[in-house]
Amino acid sequence: MMAVNSDKPDRWKADIATSVDFYNHWFMEFAPRAYRDTRGEATKRVEAALKSTDNLKDINPGILMREPSILAMLRMATAPPIARDRLTGLAGVSRGLVHSMEVDKIVPPRMMAGTVETELRKIAQVIMRMADRDIFQWLETGNAPNDAEIIRASTIVADRLCGTLTDPIVRNAQEKRQLALIKKWLESRGYSYVAAGSGLKFDSMKPREFAFHIGIPVRLEGGNKTVNIPVDTAIMLRDSNPGRMPLLIEAKSAGDYTNPNKRRKEEAMKISQLKNTYGSSIRYILFLCGYFDSGYLGYEAAEGIDWVWEHRIDDLKEFGV
Repeated sequence: MMAVNSDKPDRWKADIATSVDFYNHWFMEFAPRAYRDTRGEATKRVEAALKSTDNLKDINPGILMREPSILAMLRMATAPPIARDRLTGLAGVSRGLVHSMEVDKIVPPRMMAGTVETELRKIAQVIMRMADRDIFQWLETGNAPNDAEIIRASTIVADRLCGTLTDPIVRNAQEKRQLALIKKWLESRGYSYVAAGSGLKFDSMKPREFAFHIGIPVRLEGGNKTVNIPVDTAIMLRDSNPGRMPLLIEAKSAGDYTNPNKRRKEEAMKISQLKNTYGSSIRYILFLCGYFDSGYLGYEAAEGIDWVWEHRIDDLKEFGV
């Protein structure tokens, strides 16, 4: 496959400038809305958590066992808010327990029941002791909170929670927008979208089909173990013969130059695993929007990775789409 952008460093500078302007315009126009929408959802979750815990007056192992995901909210209800690792240290509990509750939304099933109850009780004691009484004034006065007080407290905690998640909120909104743009562009050219959950596998796609968030099995070093690596978009080109691999696209956006350069090795690892498993003809490209400097582009080009800029999406035609 001939290179489209990776072999044209003479136009990188202009593309970088255009892409940065494109991203900044989107951020100013739409990031506040994405944040507000997420904060509204978070406020509802905080209100539900307050109801479950009798407005923070009754945090006990049973509640944490039934609703482990409320732990992230409870950490933001303290003064000062407690980081995940700090809670682990203060309560003297296992890091795996706290991580499982917040990330996997479950209490580790292999932990002994007695150990789980003891550790959850320690967590509850820390939260109740450090609860922010300037926000939850009823804990100080002993009075029952009214609806306005609950809504006010829930909004403050939701703001704190979203403040810790600002970058993921923006990234998720950007990814949705980028994939929606790819979908619209492909459908305008006669391609058919196959929704997630349909059981589609990358090696059974038909010409002019595309899918999002599809797993591609690759062999790890040594060839004794196979894992699925996630790819944002898989497109079976219109002229593909049976057995041909789809074009794989990774959607990437960045609001600064630092993070892309920190994570650029991830794409290099993916392309290496894909080539080791499927041969050097595998087609894997990036769909870029935002802050990707010449250092990043040069690194990816050296690894054999090409790209399409979002502001010039029609370049996908040059990949045979």
